[in-house]
Amino acid sequence: MSLSIPKEVFTFFNKLEKNNDRDWFNEHKPEFKAIEAKMKKAYNHLGEMMSAYDQIEKIKIFRIYRDVRFSKNKLPYKTHFGGSFARKKPELRGGYYLHIQPNNESFIATGFWDPSKEDILRIRKEFEMDDSEMRAILNDKTFSATWGNFTGDELKTAPKGFDKEHPAIDLIRRKQFIFVKKYTDKEVLSDHFLDDVYDAFKNIKPFFNYMSDVLTTNLNGESIL
Repeated sequence: MSLSIPKEVFTFFNKLEKNNDRDWFNEHKPEFKAIEAKMKKAYNHLGEMMSAYDQIEKIKIFRIYRDVRFSKNKLPYKTHFGGSFARKKPELRGGYYLHIQPNNESFIATGFWDPSKEDILRIRKEFEMDDSEMRAILNDKTFSATWGNFTGDELKTAPKGFDKEHPAIDLIRRKQFIFVKKYTDKEVLSDHFLDDVYDAFKNIKPFFNYMSDVLTTNLNGESIL
């Protein structure tokens, strides 16, 4: 039996959105801390569930305080919860993210947000050599029903050193390798929400296995660890 997301999390964030200032937040801080404790329990519970099929090295729940130093938006508080689940490095690559926000803005995401120059070159070289395994993963019925296709940034043309006419150019020009699944408020507050997230994250495993293998070997398939 999985834990549920408390409905008061949406109620609180809707009020905070209309009163996003320090005076209001400080007055309602005990209410927030009680909600935050329940949310931390839910995130940690999900992480424990995920350990049945993956090695989760670290669970990080992000603070509500916004870093406004370099932002035009000077509102001091976030109106969502966000948390990441890091896999055991260096052999396991990729990560998971759970975002809880009212007004049907909740989602989960997995993949590679900011691959290094070395990683992205290695991935592109793999696609250039053979994209069949990646295509098979993307076209799998269970996988595609859960995650659809890649989202994230991509180049408008071929990266330097790659043929713009290459059959795998749609994969090669990608700068990010991200999958996103959105949820309504009703779905988030259902009793089986965390179970659904668990299943979705589990379905990303073939992609993570493939990318981990690529990023821990050279083009000859020899380990670089």
